[in-house]
Amino acid sequence: MPTRTSVLKTYKMWVNGQFIRSESGRTYEVRTVQGDFLANVPQASRKDLRDSIEGVQKAQPSWAQRTAYNRGQILYRVAEMLESRRDALSTELTQAIASPHADAEIDRAIDLWVHYAGWSDKWSALLSTLNPVAMPMHNFTLPEPMGVVGLVCPESAPLASLSALIAPIIVSGNTVVALLPENAPTVGLAFAEVLATSDLPGGVVQLLSGRHSELLPHLCGHTAVDALDLCGVPDDQRASYEVQASESVKRVAHSPNPTPDFWLSERAQGLDWIERFVEFKTVWHPIGW
Repeated sequence: MPTRTSVLKTYKMWVNGQFIRSESGRTYEVRTVQGDFLANVPQASRKDLRDSIEGVQKAQPSWAQRTAYNRGQILYRVAEMLESRRDALSTELTQAIASPHADAEIDRAIDLWVHYAGWSDKWSALLSTLNPVAMPMHNFTLPEPMGVVGLVCPESAPLASLSALIAPIIVSGNTVVALLPENAPTVGLAFAEVLATSDLPGGVVQLLSGRHSELLPHLCGHTAVDALDLCGVPDDQRASYEVQASESVKRVAHSPNPTPDFWLSERAQGLDWIERFVEFKTVWHPIGW
């Protein structure tokens, strides 16, 4: 019998519900923690980023208008698809970062998607309020999604942290453009295969691989991006990006970039992670007689 030839995996970015290569045709090498060659992955260009932002901007209104129940169903479906691809994702984690806790990280990622699926029809009620006012008026404060969120993903526990950051952003009706960790993007690119089979509408989540030094200035400066989470940016490099973001009045979340133990714990979940990317609208209405 002839020797079977192994088929190497081709990694592509996830943009507007499709797997794509960079429009520039560029790739770059990704290596394991031992320094061995792992894969060539797409190197996103400025145009790839711009197309991604335009895509999430178009997808956001219809995603926000879906019922909370429907968004919860879709997030739960992500958890189902994660479960079905456990073996493949375990291999990705082992190859990319030599994770000694691959199974625990996959379990955590699944739990996070189920957790936020449960929050889908509850977060708004807990964050809204009826305000007392000294006049014959009703005064309501209601939370709404901010819109388009830019995210820089950390290398630490790449599957668990990706889930812990993306799920609370989209459960409220936001859409997200995520720059995967530059030195370990393959786990996130493999996770896109989960999203592709999860009923998540195209454009709600975009996953890009590439050089942060090339892409981040444009992500921070793009006027269609309403908020940023610079979790994957080292603390000593954040200041310049925050200044760029301030020029278009973006909200910037100060997420930690801790050890894998943090992302594998219950500290990386909850209502406060959703609240970071909602804004509050106050409505006055006369009391009827």
